[in-house]
Amino acid sequence: MTAKAPTARSMTVAGVMSGTSADGIDVALVRIAPGKTRPILALLAHEGFAYPRALRSAVLAAMNAELTSTAELARLNWRLGIAYADAVKAAIARHRVKLDLIGCHGQTLFHQARASIYAGRRFACTWQAGEPAAIAAEIGVPVVSNFRPADMLAGGQGAPLVPLLDYALFADVKRGRVLQNIGGIANLTAIPAGCRADQLIAFDTGPGNMIIDALALELFGQPFDRNGAIAARGKVIEPVLAEALRNAYFRLKPPRAAGREQFGREYAAQFLAACTRLSRKPEDALATATALTAESIVRAYKRFVQGRMKGRGVDYIVSGGGARNGTLMAMLARLLEPLGCELATSEEYGMPAAAKEAAAFALLAWQTWHRLPGNVPAATGAARPVILGQVTYA
Repeated sequence: MTAKAPTARSMTVAGVMSGTSADGIDVALVRIAPGKTRPILALLAHEGFAYPRALRSAVLAAMNAELTSTAELARLNWRLGIAYADAVKAAIARHRVKLDLIGCHGQTLFHQARASIYAGRRFACTWQAGEPAAIAAEIGVPVVSNFRPADMLAGGQGAPLVPLLDYALFADVKRGRVLQNIGGIANLTAIPAGCRADQLIAFDTGPGNMIIDALALELFGQPFDRNGAIAARGKVIEPVLAEALRNAYFRLKPPRAAGREQFGREYAAQFLAACTRLSRKPEDALATATALTAESIVRAYKRFVQGRMKGRGVDYIVSGGGARNGTLMAMLARLLEPLGCELATSEEYGMPAAAKEAAAFALLAWQTWHRLPGNVPAATGAARPVILGQVTYA
C-alpha cells in the first residue's frame, strides 16, 4: 500500500550546490510555499564558500580519474559531507535562519549519461559524492540528496535538473525566455511564451568555464580568468575554434548532457596543444577557449531553440560563474543581438547568478519531501515524471 503524500506546506530550505568547476560550495536559503500552478519561492539569503586548497585538489584528482583507491574515495565522500555541513551551518548562523530541510546536490565525480557495457551489462550511471548523514547529524534537519539516479532509471540523462526552478521563476505569458547557466558545463532552459512545464526545452550546450579554468591554471597559475581579463588581451585562433566546433557532442540532438568526460582535463590538454601549435601567446589560448564557450552556446540556441520560441521577444538570462566573465558576456551579446535576444543576468530578475543552482536543489528537496516529481522529462529525456532523491533523517 502506497503512503499518502503529505499536504504541501511552506518550508525554509537550504539548497547546497558544488558544480563541475569544483571551486567551492554555494548555499541558498529559500522560503518555498505551494502555489496554484507552481511553487512560490523567496530567496532569503545566499553565501559562497571556497573549497580549502587541499579539498579542491582532492576533488579535481578524483573527477573522472583513471586510477584511485577505495580509501581515497571513501574519505573524500565524508570530507565533502563535513564541508557541506560547515557551509550550511555558517550560512544559517550568519542570517539567523531556522531550517526545515536541506537539499544537497553533492559533488559530481562521474556522470555517464548514456549506457555502456560494464561487467556484462549495459547501463548509464552517475555519482555525486558528499555524505548526507554527516550533514543531517551536524545541522539536525533532514537532508535530500542523490537527485539524479531516479531520472536516469526512468530513461533520462539525470540532467539538467534546474529547469523546474527556471519554470517556477521565469515563465512568462508574453515573452520567451532562455535561462543560460554557465558553470563548468553550460546548460540552457528555453521557455517559449505561455508554455507549460512539459513544453520547455533544456539541455547542456557544452563547455562553460571548464576549459577556460583549466587553461588559466595551466598557463597563468590562476584558478580562473577573473572577468575574462586575460582573454580580453588575446586573439581568437580561428582554425582551432573551427575545429573544436566540429566536436561530435555539438551535433547531438537534445536531450543531451555533458561533463568532464567530454570536456575535462584530457580535452583541455588537447585544446591547449592545438592552440600552442599556432600561437606562442598564452592569452590567445584563453581567448579561443572563451570563444568556444560563447559560440557553442549560441549555435545550440540557433539550431535547437530559436525556431520554437514565440512571443514579443526573447530574454536571454545568464547565471553561473560565466555571468561574471565580462569578455564572455560581451561575446554572447555580440552573437545574440542579431538573433533578437536581449542579454541579461539573473540578478536583474531577483536571483543572483551564484545562488540559482543552489536554489534549484532547495526546490527539488521541497518537491521530494512532498512526494512530488522533480524532473522535467522534456529536459532530461525520461519516460515519465519521477520523485527525485533520497531522504536522510536527522
